[in-house]
Amino acid sequence: MPPAALPSLDELLASAYVVSLPMRVKFRGIMEREALLLRGPAGWGEFCPFPEYGDAEASRWLAAAVEAGWDGFPAPLRSTIPVNATVPAISADRVPELLARFGRVDAVKVKVAERGQTLDDDAARLDAVRSLLPRAAIRVDANGAWDVPAAVQALTRLAAVGLEYAEQPVPTIEGLAEVRSLLRAAGIPVLIAADESVRKESDPLRVARAGAADLIVVKVAPLGGVRRALDIVAQAGLPAVVSSALDTSVGIRAGLALAASLPELPYACGLGTVSLFASDVTTDPLVADDGAIRLRDVSADAGLLERYAAPAERRDWWLARLRRVHALVAASIAP
Repeated sequence: MPPAALPSLDELLASAYVVSLPMRVKFRGIMEREALLLRGPAGWGEFCPFPEYGDAEASRWLAAAVEAGWDGFPAPLRSTIPVNATVPAISADRVPELLARFGRVDAVKVKVAERGQTLDDDAARLDAVRSLLPRAAIRVDANGAWDVPAAVQALTRLAAVGLEYAEQPVPTIEGLAEVRSLLRAAGIPVLIAADESVRKESDPLRVARAGAADLIVVKVAPLGGVRRALDIVAQAGLPAVVSSALDTSVGIRAGLALAASLPELPYACGLGTVSLFASDVTTDPLVADDGAIRLRDVSADAGLLERYAAPAERRDWWLARLRRVHALVAASIAP
């Protein structure tokens, strides 16, 4: 869904800043997160689809950035958003150090099924989290890395720590439905959440129609903006968890806008990922305080934009991508 009024390419290029931010720990296989920031009349927007995404998929990220910078967000229903801590696929002995950065933690998302690791590694990581946080809600995210038998085996074992839900254990919608059915038949009390099966599908509502999930994970940028995400949640008729796509505080602001606008917010949101960055683009980052983030606007700091400016070749790569995606969106809304 393109933005109602797409700014000209010249306007976007004039407002564009490309940054490369260092990470504290490896996440999604990277130690630096690149993003293209846009400054519009309504505020800052963020265009940061992962490099492997094609231009058609990236067009939704541009729509979200334009909404943030040029249209603004819907009126909020709440001013404080509960968030979970995020534990990447690190060794169990590093869990205490990482969780200490989040302050009070009521919910934790733990990455599992990392390439090159084993189920024993996942179990040890979860045990470390549970020993530190005996009352916290724990959810796991496999990013679709298991097949159905491996998912059932893994979740049967990992359920021992008490799992709130498992996010995208297998890659396909049909596989999610099968895992969900097999766990129920075995009496394993693990809910199934769909992430990639919502944000990467051309029809994000198919997972709900297939009865493949108990809840959906929604991310503003991959879905094309706050308003489109709200519409998808309303049509899906399933509880929603708002999460980030490894955004800077500019992108997290859009995620908070979505969480603040949902009629119901039954789960802590995955919007605490700025704590995984060693630096940010604002001097007042959107990080959790006492298990929540207060809804507020953010502005990118000129000094930080300069300090973390991406190398010239990476800036050129991002600007070329912006030109291509803008042309694709413009063509889609041409009369």
